[in-house]
Amino acid sequence: MLLTNATIATMQNGSPYGLVYNGAVWIEGETIQWVGSQNDIPQEAKAGDSVDCEGRLITPGLVDCHTHIVFGGNRANEFEMRLNGASYEEVARAGGGIVSTVTATRKANETVLLKDALKRVDALIAEGVTTLEIKSGYGLDIDTELKMLRVARSIAVQRKITIRTSFLGAHAVPAEYKNQSDAYIDEVCLPALIMAHKEGLVDAVDGFCEGIAFQPKQIRKVFEKAESLGLPIKLHAEQLSNLGGAQLAAEFGALSADHLEHANDGDALALAISGSVAVILPGAFYTLRETQLPPIEAFRKHKVPMALATDCNPGSSPITSLLLTMNMACTLFRMTPEEALNGVTLNGAKALGLKDRGTISAGLRADLVIWDVETPAELSYRIGFNPLYKRILAGAMT
Repeated sequence: MLLTNATIATMQNGSPYGLVYNGAVWIEGETIQWVGSQNDIPQEAKAGDSVDCEGRLITPGLVDCHTHIVFGGNRANEFEMRLNGASYEEVARAGGGIVSTVTATRKANETVLLKDALKRVDALIAEGVTTLEIKSGYGLDIDTELKMLRVARSIAVQRKITIRTSFLGAHAVPAEYKNQSDAYIDEVCLPALIMAHKEGLVDAVDGFCEGIAFQPKQIRKVFEKAESLGLPIKLHAEQLSNLGGAQLAAEFGALSADHLEHANDGDALALAISGSVAVILPGAFYTLRETQLPPIEAFRKHKVPMALATDCNPGSSPITSLLLTMNMACTLFRMTPEEALNGVTLNGAKALGLKDRGTISAGLRADLVIWDVETPAELSYRIGFNPLYKRILAGAMT
């Protein structure tokens, strides 16, 4: 397939967006063979099917690198509680929050969980998402954690999308282990991780390092097990306070540290040295009406790659729009439209350890999106508007 007559945001080459005007992309099978000016199209590229993009914009396929999209029930009642004055921590400590979703997820069977998750996945696909990360963490027992991960794997069978899974057994302490978080880690989280790994259900291991969740020493134990299994790690860090999660993530060479509202300059430096990605999640900031901004300037100063993700979940970020997430990052955090697009392409892929996508260049996987817009900034500028024209996954139009 040869895509012609397009503006191409390659997201490389050092220029803004890596833009190629009056450009073309040649795809063979699942791979990009060539990208450049329409005046320089290789002769052999002209032998296959040609698609005139009529001046539209082409970007890499979008990557949503942090979601909790498999879950049971919803938490609209807690949304109402917060609007009536309760904080996120107060809701959680009263038995709401993550634990309430755990109850609903444990009750739901795989068929129900898959059916509900696909509705949310379809919304993301309709906005150009080609790669999606999904975490467990609403089971908090061995059977349900495995059930969630199986459902996540099933999504890649049911839909044309790449799924990466993260084991998040260290998400919260279930009611039956109240005040016994160490025992929960030893008796449930670690055994569940071992079983999930044996079943081939885990691509990475995550944790929630926070006062309402787990302390760094407990997360360290999970990470040491992940390391022994050869699994990369990620971490929810410094969302509501600073417990040293970002430093811990950096110590283990994490793929990413996520949230980071309470991170500081030293945390940014540590992430820069480790090569970890800072995953910015404006949906949770917005929904929880937080006021502590993530240290975007520190990340810029230390050249920490910044990714963006929806954090789609039933409590703190019930968002299924990566385009809206980009707008929020620009409006709330003053990220630039180029940083936002980098965050859902190149850096989103980095946050998942995927080197075969995220830019438009020869040799990479042909995950692309054709947009009915003139400039890349429009993707962050508009609110509630979806300019998707065509989505290409592994070289095939979808």
